[in-house]
Amino acid sequence: MKEEKGTSASSRRSFIKGSLATLATFSIVPRHVLGKGYLAPSDTLTKAIVGTGSMGRGHIPYAGTKVVALCDVDKRHLDIAVNMVDKGVKTFSDYRELIQLPEVDIVHVATPPHWHGIIAADAARAGKDVWCEKPMTRTIGEGKRLVEAVQQHGRVFRLNTWFRFESNFYGMNTTVKPIKKLVQSGLLGWPLKVTVSKHTGFDWKFYWVGKTNNAPQPVPAELDYDMWLGPAPYKPYSEHRVHQTFRGYWDYDGGGLGDMGQHYIDPIQYFLGKDDTSPVSVEVDAPQQHTEAVGTWRRITYTYADGCQIVLDGEAKDDKVAYIEGPKGKLYQNFKSDIPDLEKKLAAFPDPEPQVTDFVDAVKNRKKFALNEENGHRSCTIVNMGLIALRLGRSLKFDPDKQEFIDDEGANRLINQPMRAPWTI
Repeated sequence: MKEEKGTSASSRRSFIKGSLATLATFSIVPRHVLGKGYLAPSDTLTKAIVGTGSMGRGHIPYAGTKVVALCDVDKRHLDIAVNMVDKGVKTFSDYRELIQLPEVDIVHVATPPHWHGIIAADAARAGKDVWCEKPMTRTIGEGKRLVEAVQQHGRVFRLNTWFRFESNFYGMNTTVKPIKKLVQSGLLGWPLKVTVSKHTGFDWKFYWVGKTNNAPQPVPAELDYDMWLGPAPYKPYSEHRVHQTFRGYWDYDGGGLGDMGQHYIDPIQYFLGKDDTSPVSVEVDAPQQHTEAVGTWRRITYTYADGCQIVLDGEAKDDKVAYIEGPKGKLYQNFKSDIPDLEKKLAAFPDPEPQVTDFVDAVKNRKKFALNEENGHRSCTIVNMGLIALRLGRSLKFDPDKQEFIDDEGANRLINQPMRAPWTI
């Protein structure tokens, strides 16, 4: 998975863009016009998976898709995945080769977060639709570039957190739909405060913390460590920095907030009706963070322009706290409320607008998916605002339109963080 000699990232990207620009401007065209043996779009969509750890392997059997290519920088992970798919699947150690395959419809990005933005944007530029794991990107700047790439090339994008449209929403013991209906009804009043705490049913996974005393270790023979690092700063190999425990290091993710933040926060953006904006401030109460290893925090508070708040409660001292608190009522864990006959009252209000929740159908019919590049970037921005405030150890003001911090040069430097050559987005 080494960089080809004499080939820059920009020239390779220009080649891909030029050679596949026509594909990117069409809806899905019948692939039989591209060559013998390709399926028409009415049939099963083809998928390539980049990153074949446990997350990537878990998506191999996704209904309506067929895996035709796999990529990983760890040969051990790749071999496990190969044994789970049909014979004849193409394998790669460099995603740049994989995204040029004309037979691939969808690229599933299941790498650590420091690779999400680059691979997803390159796949979009290569004319592929994209299914990306959360968090959408490791920085706000990467999110902006990814949104541009997806939209400029007419691609369908799905972020892989699904709670805004299906499954029980953790401790609420219900889907998000009735929560959205309750908020829309006005029965709780406005503005609202949402508290994400273990007492409202949300675990912050504070075991995702980094170590500050990692000793350099030999790189395993099966791992291309230089490519695993990719755009991240070079650090000597240590087992704790890679694979399952990478979340504890700022270079690759953001601890429990990076891991679970978008799962928890994205549905809040949705039911508050904030998909097209961001909070105007973030306040942090946390110990001083290490420069490399992610630590824990006590409280992170986001405030919107209209006074609505999202409180991420790491200490969880208040075991009676409401999940949503408004001037007219409260909603607690397990969808309990202090509003009498809540379900009966809710029945009189309209349901939320339907969402496009079938990704295969979205790809075939060129529909915008329920959780897409735009609203996904907005909820990921909240996560990254919190991570920046934690790293700097101070509260910050944010401009939701410009998507930059106000009067804080240090914070704005963390919007677009340097990448190790030759990687760019």
